Amino acid sequence: MEGVWYPRVTKILDIKSKPALDYFFKEMESYAAAESVKNKSAEEGSLVHAVVQKIAVGESVDIPKEIAPAVSSFEELKDEKDIFFHPEFIEKHVWSSRHRYAGTVDALCTIDGKFGVLDIKTSPSFYPEYNLQTAAYLEALREYEISRALALPKEIETRWILRINQHKICQKCGATLRKKGGRTKIKNGKPNGVKFCKEDEHDWGKIVGDVELKEFPYYYKDVKAFLAAKTLWEWENDYWLRQVGYLK
Repeated sequence: MEGVWYPRVTKILDIKSKPALDYFFKEMESYAAAESVKNKSAEEGSLVHAVVQKIAVGESVDIPKEIAPAVSSFEELKDEKDIFFHPEFIEKHVWSSRHRYAGTVDALCTIDGKFGVLDIKTSPSFYPEYNLQTAAYLEALREYEISRALALPKEIETRWILRINQHKICQKCGATLRKKGGRTKIKNGKPNGVKFCKEDEHDWGKIVGDVELKEFPYYYKDVKAFLAAKTLWEWENDYWLRQVGYLK
């Protein structure tokens, strides 16, 4: 695809509503404050990505103390699940000639004998758009031309999302406290008959890692939804896409 411009998967997915992000903006006192937190959170997320990806392929790296609990939990999970990160496919540029889009996968991994896309997220939850993003990468990598160009060792079979986070847990009620982007967020845990503490009565423990790996083996509907989002994104941006020659 040298010399050809394709839109990025993440840019295309800007067209999808993101209720959690909308709720975050509503909580903030101003748009400027929200943007500041969002940008700082992105920087912190990039740091986690960089450190984890180096550790994943056996590179030596200094682990910043502010993310040490999350990184430690990742290392434990990696060993427990026997996750193999293919070094040549870390932060790998991929594209779809058939559907004309591009993106960068965090990693291609082998887990339980299956070869697939692994995407790293530094969030407290899984969000639907993650599935659309990974489905787009998987669909591209299953194209024969792309698989051959990247010299994939075998056919892509599945995809995973690796969620890496850290928080404090209230020793009395199980609520969690998460600091990211300079913002502190308290989330109540499951009741189980325990009364939630008032905001100033929590007994916070030390920071612990909160890491979770989920496989999403069924991707047909997610690919279909991503391509529908791409059609809407192209409709929304028709004028300038025609200016750059992407649409005729």
